[in-house]
Amino acid sequence: MHYELYYWPDIQGRGEFVRLALEEAGADYIDVGRLPGRGKGIAAMMRFLENDKTGRPLFAPPFLKSGDLVIAQTANILLYLGPRLGLVPKAEASRLWVHQLQLTIADFVGEIHDVHHPIAGSLFYHEQKREARRRAGHFTAERIPKFLDYFERVLAGNPKGSRYMHGRIFSYVDLSIFQIIAGLRYAFPKTMKKLEPKYPRLVTLHDKVAARPNIAAYLASKRRIPFNNNDVFRHYPELDT
Repeated sequence: MHYELYYWPDIQGRGEFVRLALEEAGADYIDVGRLPGRGKGIAAMMRFLENDKTGRPLFAPPFLKSGDLVIAQTANILLYLGPRLGLVPKAEASRLWVHQLQLTIADFVGEIHDVHHPIAGSLFYHEQKREARRRAGHFTAERIPKFLDYFERVLAGNPKGSRYMHGRIFSYVDLSIFQIIAGLRYAFPKTMKKLEPKYPRLVTLHDKVAARPNIAAYLASKRRIPFNNNDVFRHYPELDT
């Protein structure tokens, strides 16, 4: 199957969770937003968003085109791709468990974004800097540990010898955990340096994912967009205390 991923071309964002799955599987896909040429790139993505004729309008990227099917929302895209890319077991209970974990990651990503945009996404960071600093204090002290505690507990509760979020079976949620740890290290390096010793299983999982051949090749390539301060994960030193 050939896939078309539609997302912003200059950020990792929520689309990166889908990119990682496609890259790990060696899937045949194009990142439409990054295509050069007139009428391509963002223009092609906006045509989908603005000229919907299906009666099922899209709210925002990322979305994935697979044949005649167009799927939006990161967790929903991964729910669709998982069994097709061999990144989740076919059993319904397994698929739902991995999807449940991915939805929890989606909650976490929303909270990460709202640290630097606590008032409104339409305002610049400097217009809500005071509120962001107050929110960051709570986020680094309470919310990061709450989510990481949960994911570490999932790993600890798996059968002996398990290495992944779904026990001995590698799935797309392991790729997403990798992205969470990598992003938090970029955005909150001081906080993560203090916290990481408490989460050895998560750190080990991050390292295992980074070393997988297809992921290592992707991370070393130009296809991997660097973290930057127009993204979900942003590094503002004043928020990382």
